[in-house]
Amino acid sequence: MVDDLRSDDGLGGFDSHQHRPLRRPERERPLADREVPLGHQEHDSRVLAPAVHGWLDGELPEASVRKGDTARDVEFWKNINVEVERRRRMVTPTYLEARIMSALPQSAPQLITPWYRREFVITPARAVGAATGLVAAAAAITALIIAAFR
Repeated sequence: MVDDLRSDDGLGGFDSHQHRPLRRPERERPLADREVPLGHQEHDSRVLAPAVHGWLDGELPEASVRKGDTARDVEFWKNINVEVERRRRMVTPTYLEARIMSALPQSAPQLITPWYRREFVITPARAVGAATGLVAAAAAITALIIAAFR
């Protein structure tokens, strides 16, 4: 099966191959499969007014910003501040804190070094085994070469 990247216009050049089945239209696809647009849901992209920026920075009083179109933005940011303050005051229960602390390792984790930087130690048994393997491999290759030329 060929994944034709330009299957909409038929210019993929894979006309003789089996094509991928077409996707179902947007309305037929389940809601979880649909794309969610990023950004605002409004038709025009809103920009926060400079007066609201001034109020958030502490340069303007709230009463001067709460007039007209900016009242909705002020209410939104006040609700965010209330929620942030509520979450700042939240305290982790002691049983949860104890579980978290007991799950932490008692010692600092060691840095894992890559295999090519590790110390290479050859024991006498490994040296004898490697030498025996090399002699056996050389003998086998030599026997194959001699048998091929006969």
